[in-house]
Amino acid sequence: MARGSGGGAEEALLAPAKTWYGRCRAHPGDELRGFQSCLRWMCMDQSDRWRALMSWSLFFVLSLAVPIVSHFVLSYNPHRRPYDLSVQLSLTAASALSFICLSAVTRRYGLRRFLFLDKLRGESEHVRLGYTAHLDRSFRLLSCFVLPLFAAETAYKVWWYCAGAGRIPFLGNPVASDVVACVFELASWIYRTATFFLLCVLFRLICQLQILRLQEFAAVFQEESEVGLVLAEHLRIRRQLRVISHRFRGFIVSCLVLVTASQFAALLLTTRSHSDINLFNTGELALCSIVLVTGLLICLRSAAKITHKAQALTSHAAKWHVCATIDSFYADPETPCEVTLNPNCVFPVNGGEGESDEEVSAEDELEDTKIVPPHAHTISFQKRQALVTYLENNRAGITIFGFTLDRAWLHTVFMLETTLFLWLLGKTIGIS
Repeated sequence: MARGSGGGAEEALLAPAKTWYGRCRAHPGDELRGFQSCLRWMCMDQSDRWRALMSWSLFFVLSLAVPIVSHFVLSYNPHRRPYDLSVQLSLTAASALSFICLSAVTRRYGLRRFLFLDKLRGESEHVRLGYTAHLDRSFRLLSCFVLPLFAAETAYKVWWYCAGAGRIPFLGNPVASDVVACVFELASWIYRTATFFLLCVLFRLICQLQILRLQEFAAVFQEESEVGLVLAEHLRIRRQLRVISHRFRGFIVSCLVLVTASQFAALLLTTRSHSDINLFNTGELALCSIVLVTGLLICLRSAAKITHKAQALTSHAAKWHVCATIDSFYADPETPCEVTLNPNCVFPVNGGEGESDEEVSAEDELEDTKIVPPHAHTISFQKRQALVTYLENNRAGITIFGFTLDRAWLHTVFMLETTLFLWLLGKTIGIS
């Protein structure tokens, strides 16, 4: 496998750290500097004790204190906010789950090891540049998820207060009290939403690194490579996928349970016989559901995508083995010799009956139908067969307590959720 050599900036990026604060601290000129600046703007940077104290203090204020005061103190007309308790509990639980998980992994491993920046030294230039680009775009992606939802939440809150919310004028002036309460509620909402989405986006970012490595790994079948090197690289990828699975399995399982419980609670509340269903009452509940489901789908789609690409290597290796076997010939039918290239055998550029490259989806780029031209004097038949057999019986991917998060698993989860949803509807309003 090709490996790139790091420069001075990369040495600073990958410098060893002595403490967990040092492992989180950025050095001048490295790729982590801009990323950590965005974390500071979100008050999620815990690179030293002072910033960690500020981060935890803001978490307690915006994720716990403001929702509690808003629900139990300021509103004295609960019938105007019948679903507020479900919304506040769901958003607070989601942000607490994300914040605690992120704090735990950064404290234990450091931000560099958590983002696998310490592993970039041995990667090729293509992987390093690609991962750096994804790292730079991570907060732009986060804003694409948060800002549209925040705009909808802001419009809903302004409408709700202007329509006469019935709040306690704690400042003496009802208008000033409403403005202050609205600002604090919006600040709490965007903080909890951004905190929840942050870990989901970071999980997607880490999966993107492994996808880049898998794409780089697939290129060995078009080069003169030894089976031992291919096997060692595949074992290294599997090892990192196990590390990712171990670090995120608690978050993914807890997120799945939380989202399921939140949606069922919302369904029970809205299907009661005396429930008042209108946009004024249920608008915030709908936005909360969109936030939770979107975050869960980001994690599940990223896990399924990387598992799909990792398992696609098996078919890619089998295709390479078939092409090399077809091209080989044997001097003695009983004794196989080394693979040689038959000059009379011309491999077509595309085996897909004239389909263009644009028609091949990026999701299946490791499963294209192009024939792989074998290289001469590389790997014997027995070694190729052993490698393909190994890949067939050791498929890599993201696992949760032994269960592989692939597309079949997603279909199973979807069917279970749909079955429970229809059963609950049948028990409440008679739909089956």
